[in-house]
Amino acid sequence: MEPRAGVSSRHIGPWRDGVVGPNESLSFWAYNTSKQSVVIDEPDAYSGPLADLLDRADVVVTTDGPARLAERGISPDALRRGRDSLIVVSVSPFGLTGPWADYRTSDLVGLAVGGPLHSCGYDDHTIPPILPGGNQAFQNAASFAVQGLLLALIERFDGGGGQVVDVSMHESNAVSCELANPYWFYPKVLVKRQTARHAQPTRTSPELFECVDGYVYFALILGDLHQWKAVVTWMDEHGLAEDLTDEAYTDLAHRQKRFSHVQEVFEAFFARLDAQTLYLEGQERGVPIGPLRAFEELSTDEHLQARGFFVDVPLADGTAVMFPGSPLVSSGFAPRPSRPPRLDEHGDLGVGRSR
Repeated sequence: MEPRAGVSSRHIGPWRDGVVGPNESLSFWAYNTSKQSVVIDEPDAYSGPLADLLDRADVVVTTDGPARLAERGISPDALRRGRDSLIVVSVSPFGLTGPWADYRTSDLVGLAVGGPLHSCGYDDHTIPPILPGGNQAFQNAASFAVQGLLLALIERFDGGGGQVVDVSMHESNAVSCELANPYWFYPKVLVKRQTARHAQPTRTSPELFECVDGYVYFALILGDLHQWKAVVTWMDEHGLAEDLTDEAYTDLAHRQKRFSHVQEVFEAFFARLDAQTLYLEGQERGVPIGPLRAFEELSTDEHLQARGFFVDVPLADGTAVMFPGSPLVSSGFAPRPSRPPRLDEHGDLGVGRSR
């Protein structure tokens, strides 16, 4: 269900071929494949088009806080009235109850007040925390909404009927602080953000290495002797191991004592080779290493191609656009996205008529 002008994400760029319009937003396309669009100007949960849709619905998802829902004369409980099997999933900034229930938010605010932003940034702490890409605060809330919905469906299948699932983005992010939570719950210490690696209470070794044509990610675990020997042997084959082949380095205490030197030798080794060579040769030796792909490189990634991850989706104008497919492969069914809907493309669904 959308307002006459369309949902807000239809008005966020970038735009297909630079054409601004509610049906051309690539941001909307990314999140709204396989859906239908119905415009309802004056929603009424008890009569009219919305009531007709609700009577046929299995699950309803709302994404506004209680105040904005009330402006439209809607509440999750009202949507369920007279519909005992209906599951309503409310995903809102701060939940349906509590002193912040009517507050507005954004992805940045969600990450900041929820806590994850504290762990996002660089080794240089004179630089403030950095907002990660990908609308992660919203994604966290969405993942918890899916979990809540699945639990509600299980209960309904077991004879429990429908219910309201109240998901707070703030709470979702507060429990998604990675290592920050267990470090605070148990030893009562705060983690410190570090460049391209986990936030930890103390400084850890860098894991992002520059190579000839970009960067690779490699986490050196000093205490893993098997990994140490594999990497040193690999470096030695290229004549770049320097003194790391000395027997003294098989002792963990010696490696730890000389760690700054070890790091310098590793950096020099990675700087001599290209990302693809490092990736393939490292994987052959059982070394967990991978290249950092630019977004535009993902469509040519050989692993994603072999999995058939990207698929061409036909659009309404007869052209086709490549979209991400399903992250899973099933022997029983083959999920495949259909195109995002044009605004009010399925309007007749809201008035009980078919084309």
